[in-house]
Amino acid sequence: MRAFAQLFADLDTTNKTNAKLDILKDYLAQAPDADRLWLLALFTHKRPRRQVTATQLRAWAAEAAGIPDWLFEESYHTTGDLAETIALVLPLPTRPNQEPLHWWIGFMQSLAPLDEAGIKAQVLWAWQGLEPLERFMFVKLMTGGFRIGISQQLITRAVAEVCGLDKAVVAHRLMGNWQPDQTDFQQLIFGATDSQAEAPGTGLALSQPYPFCLAHPVDEAKLADLGPAADWQAEWKWDGIRAQVIVRQGELFVWTRGEELVTDKYPELQALLAPLAPASGLVLDGELLAWANDQPLPFAELQKRIGRKTLSKKLLQEVPVALVAYDLLELNGQDLRAQPLAARRAKLENLVAEANCPVLRASPVVAAHDWPQLQTARQQARTQGAEGLMLKRLESTYQTGRVRGHWWKWKVQPLTIDGVLLYAQKGHGRRATLYTDYTFGVWDGDRLVTFAKAYSGLTDAEIKEVDAFVKKNTLEKFGPVRTVKPELVFEIGFEGIQRSNRHKSGVALRFPRIIRWRQDKTAAQADTVQGLLALVEGL
Repeated sequence: MRAFAQLFADLDTTNKTNAKLDILKDYLAQAPDADRLWLLALFTHKRPRRQVTATQLRAWAAEAAGIPDWLFEESYHTTGDLAETIALVLPLPTRPNQEPLHWWIGFMQSLAPLDEAGIKAQVLWAWQGLEPLERFMFVKLMTGGFRIGISQQLITRAVAEVCGLDKAVVAHRLMGNWQPDQTDFQQLIFGATDSQAEAPGTGLALSQPYPFCLAHPVDEAKLADLGPAADWQAEWKWDGIRAQVIVRQGELFVWTRGEELVTDKYPELQALLAPLAPASGLVLDGELLAWANDQPLPFAELQKRIGRKTLSKKLLQEVPVALVAYDLLELNGQDLRAQPLAARRAKLENLVAEANCPVLRASPVVAAHDWPQLQTARQQARTQGAEGLMLKRLESTYQTGRVRGHWWKWKVQPLTIDGVLLYAQKGHGRRATLYTDYTFGVWDGDRLVTFAKAYSGLTDAEIKEVDAFVKKNTLEKFGPVRTVKPELVFEIGFEGIQRSNRHKSGVALRFPRIIRWRQDKTAAQADTVQGLLALVEGL
């Protein structure tokens, strides 16, 4: 555990990509295979099952530290992080710990059959043998709160360089439904993950998706640098769930970009199995959208199905789903990713036409002769239920991750409204001592009602100014939340808006964030509920 905890600490001390790469490579070169496997699992969101609640850990830590609950809670509000609080308040360890990461993962999994008293005894025993940094990591893993700012591409690159493999091969190996307790590092990186269920000729599991190709945002001022518009394919940037649909050997699988297998959550896509079976060994890349009356529904409708363990017939009828496909990655067992987009697109259109299935449609190409025409089309994105345009070079191959020059996303400008800061709460991690999480309100007659929460968009200097304001102008305290004098005005941007009975303002926003601090405005000049509703009506 010590080596892994130190890895976490070392990565957290630098923002330089090459430095992080070197730290990862050093760990991978020295760690045993079992620890290397769990490193990959943890960094790709495959965490051990949670066996204890945060409430239990709070109580046990306060008891072990010999402090009252109120003091523990005050300490927690100061650090902003449960794992850090527990690591700091517990007494120093009474015995040395030399066990590696995979041993501790096994320890956590062994708690499953125990009752609460048994789990408590084991957790207290573990804390007695861990240094503060190790305790911090132990609690993070126990609660499922392990997070670190490392991209999967960087992990992939580190593994590829240490193991002497191509990045694309490693990226593909890390995709899919592999489980760390059902394979080992050598199998995962150098061999098939499931030799009993391989796709013919691929050496990969039947359900295994490809790494997704991602886009960079384009700077509108530099569109001319992209060359003639005729060299590019323009499509709507849909607001749904990015997914790959896989058909191999009579089975259909649905994977999200977040590497979640969601086949059972979208049963209507099983209608694709029969028409696509003749082309078995097939992978479609596209967007899952709530779809009715030949048009996409707002993302909020699709959200009603996300996270549901069971789907009622009524919900399936009210929020039907379709796959809007925009790429074909595999056909008849042949990997098409190295072919140019124009060739893949032609095959996709033929496939969709032959399938003739209501739950599958090709994402339409937005026709235009030049950039001004595309700019005009982009302004109509919201009327199409889209966020803007995607620009894809016709000669581009399907790359892994974000590769500049191939795909660009050209989103419409966000909707904006001016709101008043009403509540503030401290952040987490490095922002644990600063008020960085804000709630904003707009006027409804002579009172302010909340309409959005946001925590991004301000500079470090502005955050410090707002923090100082909150501390000097707190009106009430509700646990970690502070009510502040309604004086500061901020421009809030968001991607979408719709009516909602669950919110005091009567609307729900999509991706709210701070655009700028309106120091030129007073609270009385902030926007109103009527202004929000006007935006709804205008879409």
